[in-house]
Amino acid sequence: MLERAVERTGFSGVVRVDRAGVTEVCTAYGYADRAHGIVNTVETQFATASGTKSLTALAVMSLIERGTFELKTTARSLLGKDLPLIADDVTIEHLLAHRSGIGDYFPEDGDITDYVMPVSVHELATTEQFLPVLGGHKTVFPAGERFVYNNGGYVVLALLAERASSIDFHQLVRTLVCEPAGMVDTEFLRSDELPGRAALGYLSVDGLRTNVFHLPVLGNGDGGIYSTAADLSALWDALFAGRIVSPEHVAEMVRPRSDWPEESRRYGLGFHLHATGDAVWLEGYDAGVSFASLHKRSSAITYTVISNWSDGAWPIIKVLNDELGI
Repeated sequence: MLERAVERTGFSGVVRVDRAGVTEVCTAYGYADRAHGIVNTVETQFATASGTKSLTALAVMSLIERGTFELKTTARSLLGKDLPLIADDVTIEHLLAHRSGIGDYFPEDGDITDYVMPVSVHELATTEQFLPVLGGHKTVFPAGERFVYNNGGYVVLALLAERASSIDFHQLVRTLVCEPAGMVDTEFLRSDELPGRAALGYLSVDGLRTNVFHLPVLGNGDGGIYSTAADLSALWDALFAGRIVSPEHVAEMVRPRSDWPEESRRYGLGFHLHATGDAVWLEGYDAGVSFASLHKRSSAITYTVISNWSDGAWPIIKVLNDELGI
């Protein structure tokens, strides 16, 4: 069934399914570099888009465990005079839960392949360089009032983590999340100097146009880290074994904080949650990227579908969800 779906849709990427620690499927399809005929392999590094948010949330929670700040710490206490339109009562918890009410720099509507970045993407390599992009957006609703998915809020979280710890955000994710999880092939890569194992992100099912002008040259708190199917499987193992943050904090992160009926799901702190069941997942969708990695605790099933074109992953994810009863 998977092979038929791949053939029907032109899927390009990697599919991996684990059950109770045993890998049942791990297969690569399509091309990492179409122009040069370089095929995807199971070791290929793929961009994850908003899948990065879960790693950002884990880095922030790890800093909370270390006493660097608290869930109730306000953004304003660390921002100083920067981003003055962020309200005084917006907390780290509000930002993690997408309940902050701050204005967002990145629109969720429109075509995914539109050129929407408000500045030249090469200017966005450090967290501080996002300040001009994050600024100027008025509060949409009072903090805590409701859930609205917000990309900019996760860049604000990265900024707060940097300022509170005096450590570069990319390094924080590497040392607080990737290293304890054993994610040896997960890293922030510049789109203008991708290594040989990284897949280019394509805007359509065929053709050579990539996403290099669509996204920040280096990812940040809201998206852009590269990973592999094996690393994402390792993340789930480490997460629920308490090797990244304590089991108590993991439970807080996967506790439903909001219903999201428009997407038939719920949301915790950095993680997507099944509307009624116990499945937890990371998800990313952007120009040249489509991705999900899910873990269903009751059946010990983990899958990752990661694609290097904009809509590649979704038909495969539907097949897996139907077949695995998710």
